[in-house]
Amino acid sequence: MTYVFLADGFEEIEALTPVDLLRRAGEKVVTVGVTGQTVTGSHGIKVLADTTIEDVAAIVEKLDMIVLPGGLPGADNLRENAIVREFIMRADRAGAYIAAICAAPRILGELGLVEGRYAVCYPGFEKYLRGAKPSTKRVVCDGNIITGIGMGAAVEFALELVRVLVSEEESEKLKKGIIA
Repeated sequence: MTYVFLADGFEEIEALTPVDLLRRAGEKVVTVGVTGQTVTGSHGIKVLADTTIEDVAAIVEKLDMIVLPGGLPGADNLRENAIVREFIMRADRAGAYIAAICAAPRILGELGLVEGRYAVCYPGFEKYLRGAKPSTKRVVCDGNIITGIGMGAAVEFALELVRVLVSEEESEKLKKGIIA
């Protein structure tokens, strides 16, 4: 199961591209409204989440991945939510993938999850990636942590999520199908 956390001010492309491509690949993806079931993106697009943070707080079923989109103030709203932070730490302890893009890798840096790992984020947010090794790539997978640089890398980021959860072949098939 993959959970994509949405908070008011999220970057729509960074959130919905992974949802779309993972579902095309046959993955079970649940969108989680952190600031309510209807969540408004940074460009005014309203999304009706599948569930709310309160409903997933005690999830015990298989957790494969969580996805944290960027955008401001969306990433800040995720960062400030104690349930989101605990869910991230629980996912890390379980060895689940934790994927963050744009401003959201900041959350992983503040939680100490990128120390000693390669990671990327939106330019200017590197100072929050405590102990991370910088990379010049647009998308980086280091262990169970996947980070992306920003909206322009949303398709690459989503294809990497498909690669680690499904297969390299499925990721390549989707890449060809969407002409990326």
